[in-house]
Formats: sequence, C-alpha cells, structure tokens
Amino acid sequence: MGWSAEQTGAVTQDGPGGPGTETAGAPAEAAGAGTEDREGPRPPVALSPSRAGDFMQCPLLYRFRVIDRLPEKPSAAATRGTVVHAVLERLFDAPAAERTAAGARAMVPAEWEKLLAKRPELAELFADDTADGSTGDTAGATAGERLATWLAEAEALVERWFALEDPTRLEPADRELYVETVLDSGLRLRGFIDRVDVAPTGEVRIVDYKTGKAPRPQFAEGALFQMKFYALVMWRLRGVVPRRLQLVYLGSGDVVTYDPGEADLRGVERKLLALWEAIQRATATGDWRPRPTKLCGWCDHQAHCPEFGGTPPVYPLEVRPADGAVVPQGRMGEI
Repeated sequence: MGWSAEQTGAVTQDGPGGPGTETAGAPAEAAGAGTEDREGPRPPVALSPSRAGDFMQCPLLYRFRVIDRLPEKPSAAATRGTVVHAVLERLFDAPAAERTAAGARAMVPAEWEKLLAKRPELAELFADDTADGSTGDTAGATAGERLATWLAEAEALVERWFALEDPTRLEPADRELYVETVLDSGLRLRGFIDRVDVAPTGEVRIVDYKTGKAPRPQFAEGALFQMKFYALVMWRLRGVVPRRLQLVYLGSGDVVTYDPGEADLRGVERKLLALWEAIQRATATGDWRPRPTKLCGWCDHQAHCPEFGGTPPVYPLEVRPADGAVVPQGRMGEI
C-alpha cells in the first residue's frame, strides 16, 4: 500500500502508556461545530466525536456543554494542542524540501501569536499567579518565563513528530477537513479530521494528532472510537471504507494504527444510533444524570453538579413527559 515512500504502519514504543487526553484538535470541534452553537438554547441537532464522548463520560457534562453552554476556563494543555495542530497543518503549505524540523519549530511562536490575536483571554494562562500548562516546576516564575517554557514544550512536540513521520514524503489530500453526513436514520454526524492521505491506488488513511501520551491498551478504545466515527462518516460520504486509521501521539512518540472493516463501522453506526436515542430522551425529559468518575476532579462545572453539592441551571428547554404534554422545567429532573 503506497501512501508515500515511507513506512508508517508500525507502532513505536518510545514512551510509557498513559491517558492521551491532550489533543491537537480544532477549536471548532472542541466547541462543537455549527452555527447553532452560537444561537440560543435548542435541542441537539448533530453528533460529533467530542460530544459523543462527553455523553458517554457523563450525560450531565453533555448537557452543560451542548444545551446550557456553560463557560469553561481555557486550558494551557488544550491551547498547546491547538498551536501544535496549526503548525502540523500549515507545514504542508511549504514545498516538500522546506518541511524541516527547524522550520516547524520556528512556526510555533507565530502560530501562538495568531491564536492570541483571536483569543486575547488566553494571555491569562501565563499570568504571574498561575502555573497552568507546564510540565516543569514554574513556582515563582514570571509570566514571560512560563510562556517561554510552554512554547518550548510545544516546539518539542512538533520536533518529535519528525521522528514519527517524514513530511517530505507525504502529500496529504486534505488537512483540517470538515466532514458532515446524515445517516439513513436522520442522525447528522460531523467533525474535523486532522489529515487525510490517499494512496495512488485510492486507499484512504485518516490521521489524527494527539499531543498527549498513548493510552494503555485497556483504555485505547476511546481514541479508536473517535477514529471509527470519522471512518464511518467518510464511508457514507465517499463510499470507501478507509484502509487505515492512524493516531500519532506526540507526547509519548507512539503511532497507533487500526484497519477497520465494514462490520466495524456498522457496529459504530448502531452504537451512535443508540447513543442519539439516549440523548433525545434526556433532552425531552430534562433528566441528565451525572456519572461520577475519576475525571470529575478536572471538571469545570463542579459548582453546578449535584455530586459536588451544586445545582444545575434552570433547564432552558421544554420538558415533555411520556404523554407528550409540555410542563415547566426547574432544576434538572424536577418535573
């Protein structure tokens, strides 16, 4: 299979396993793509990998993000992922011979400045009274020192990519590709794919960059679910099952691949339909129950979560009980 002159199918083992949660994803995907996300409260109309993951993790978290749209503090880790993602996307604008590690590292500060111009509030990540975002000890460091450390970490992630793939031998068919399709059931699926490679023989490879570490095998299914989601959308859009799904973990230097089949993708479709039915039931009844896990400690919405003694906001949508009558909705589940 000739993606390029290089061989990228092997899985490297350059670093320890761990939760690969820091993602070089697109900001629009992180926020939920679509113009309806900028309007008033309304029922969900589509499903993305991120939002599907939210509901599976905790239905109440899904409600807070999709229906209530509660604000969340910017994360230095996620912001770093966005900057790294932008560099790896735009690197392919240059001729193949100019795609060097040194050139890519040099792009990091410029991409950070572009992002900061769009989102000035991100400067607060490196204020003198914070230490978020660095893997090192930044106690007592100035804002400038913290930013320099953060940029150096982003540059290191970009440079590590060159040990995993050779961009001089790759010509992606698509980068940062927005995909959307409607299944026969009426369910709308959408998302952003980091990179799509097409071999001369027509075989398709979907590539996703992660700036965290590769998860341990028992936790790998979550990341593969995201990739299978994309594969399903591409199959429905183009009529071709992607030959390979590839996750590039820059935090640990691992490349994880999976070759899906039609049976895999039909299984994902069934899972998504069941998930969507559960979301529709919760939307109609207002019953969004929290699902406590170890991840709760990182949640921005503890003040609104009953598990932490909080009260969810007044539910902004109409509630329809089993008989179809519309009743007022107060707190979550209070009908």
